[in-house]
Amino acid sequence: MNFVAIDVETANADLGSICQVGIAVFHDGFLHQQWSSLINPEDEFDLVNVSIHGIDEQAVYGAPTWKDVSETINSMIKDQIVVSHTPFDRSALIKAFREAKHSMAECRWLDSARVVRRSWPQFATSGYGLSNVAKTFAISYIAHDAFEDARCAGHIILKAIAETGLDIEQWLLRVQQPIDPNSGKTLLRKGNPDGALYGEVLVFTGTLSYPRREAADIASSAGCDVTDSVTKRTTLLVVGDQDIRRLAGKEKSRKHIEAEELIRKGKTLRILAETDFLEIASA
Repeated sequence: MNFVAIDVETANADLGSICQVGIAVFHDGFLHQQWSSLINPEDEFDLVNVSIHGIDEQAVYGAPTWKDVSETINSMIKDQIVVSHTPFDRSALIKAFREAKHSMAECRWLDSARVVRRSWPQFATSGYGLSNVAKTFAISYIAHDAFEDARCAGHIILKAIAETGLDIEQWLLRVQQPIDPNSGKTLLRKGNPDGALYGEVLVFTGTLSYPRREAADIASSAGCDVTDSVTKRTTLLVVGDQDIRRLAGKEKSRKHIEAEELIRKGKTLRILAETDFLEIASA
């Protein structure tokens, strides 16, 4: 349960005008390290932005520029899962690094607002702003301070993990799926007759890295008829990668059990991991 949460404040409407950055490092479910700094954006301050976070030209006088702190930030986010609440902070970092002509370290991003919308039905369509969620769950913090916002986003992630039972790696997949995983479950597709897999009848099961509708489109483009349930016509069962890895000692899906039963009865049916199928479909 290790990840890094990050938040920034900006001097004006330009996302690259970062004037404060805060980072909260979580290890094993606890706040392990914190770092924050005012930043001289070398840009103008808009009164609207100043009214929100209280940072102005005088506050950042003598503060480091983005170039000065970029190595520190990179060292903290490199190869980590990086949490931000909504995509704005991510976009701000990308732009600040680009304008400073520095490369941003490789990392995997997780939007805590998307996590909130999938964890609690009352936030599915509205009310998932950081302040409102923090108030709902009695998470004490000071709004519009970059470190405090980062820390709060991190604690919300921990609460979502406890609420849903999904770990941080599983959440990277879950946020790519519909808010209601039961919506749009009819995936029926006819296969492209020119596709390399034409004639295959495919069913998906488990948690996929793609939304199922997109996966169904990929499969049909490759020639597969896509159906919702395992039948005697089924020739391919594609299982989400994490479910393939977690099968030992775990309960298999109903579709997986039905497919194995058909195989035992002599049916020609292949069970594939999602990654293997996608590689075949894209060849």
